[in-house]
Amino acid sequence: MPHDKNSGKLIAQNKKAFHDYFIDEVFQVGIELAGTEVKSLRAGKCNLKESFVRVSGNEAFIEGMHISPYEFGNVFNKDPVRRRRLLLHRYEINKLRGKVTQEGFTIVPLRVYFHKSWVKIDIALAKGKKLYDKREAMAKKDVRREAEREFRARVSR
Repeated sequence: MPHDKNSGKLIAQNKKAFHDYFIDEVFQVGIELAGTEVKSLRAGKCNLKESFVRVSGNEAFIEGMHISPYEFGNVFNKDPVRRRRLLLHRYEINKLRGKVTQEGFTIVPLRVYFHKSWVKIDIALAKGKKLYDKREAMAKKDVRREAEREFRARVSR
């Protein structure tokens, strides 16, 4: 489901995903969490590196997402890297499953944020980049950065 990129408070972002993958389609999904995990997210203690989404059966799960234990949570804390269920519609799960199995896509989490009072995750259908694609993207980024630097120098005169 498309949405405004500026909606909600950003908790964590997976910048490496944009470097390693061509992003095809983005979905905004909910996540099933325990109370202490939400409190830890409000403190900004989340890491998306090494995380991925797996579709099994009629459910989607995010694996490898690290949410640090809440410091005042004691016995209610959950495993920091446990498998967490994502909340998607059936047709979205079927679409993701079809793309992953037939067309060589993978599903990667892009960012975690609060939308109103709900924790949301942006996941993307993505294809892996080859090394030469990564070099090309870095070269374009360098050219754009240099052009912006020159533009600022001209404007400030």
